[in-house]
Amino acid sequence: MAHIDTGGSGGRNKSVELNLVPFIDLMSVLITFLLISAVWTQVSMIQLGASFASPRSDETTPLKPPALEDLVLKLEIREKGYVLFVGKDVKTIPKVGADYDKEALIADLTKIKQMYPDKGGIKMAIEDAIVYDHVVAAMDIGLKAGFSPELLTGGPN
Repeated sequence: MAHIDTGGSGGRNKSVELNLVPFIDLMSVLITFLLISAVWTQVSMIQLGASFASPRSDETTPLKPPALEDLVLKLEIREKGYVLFVGKDVKTIPKVGADYDKEALIADLTKIKQMYPDKGGIKMAIEDAIVYDHVVAAMDIGLKAGFSPELLTGGPN
């Protein structure tokens, strides 16, 4: 309960108790209504691929694959080597001795560029302990393969 003291006339204090329970009940009902109505507005915005009112085309056009924006191409630079993610595929490129295997990385990236020539960027995640020279070398390899490197913060998961 909320309590308000007000100074009344003649030196008398008025004490007023505010009952906040109905207000809280009203707000909980309004929030529930808002959440339920928000779901229905999303359902009403679903668009259908073809409708009965749309004209049919007689000519058949070959289907073009969607843009490769959905394909995730990510390179993690770790202490034990590279980890390359192409969509759901994962390839580990371990170190050769004490150095990173740059030749294997550039070979894999050029194969990926040949398979997906429209893919433009590669995301790079770096562990905290990695020396900056290795990061620059990996970025150069990405550029040689035809990708534009984008550094991610937070390191690999």
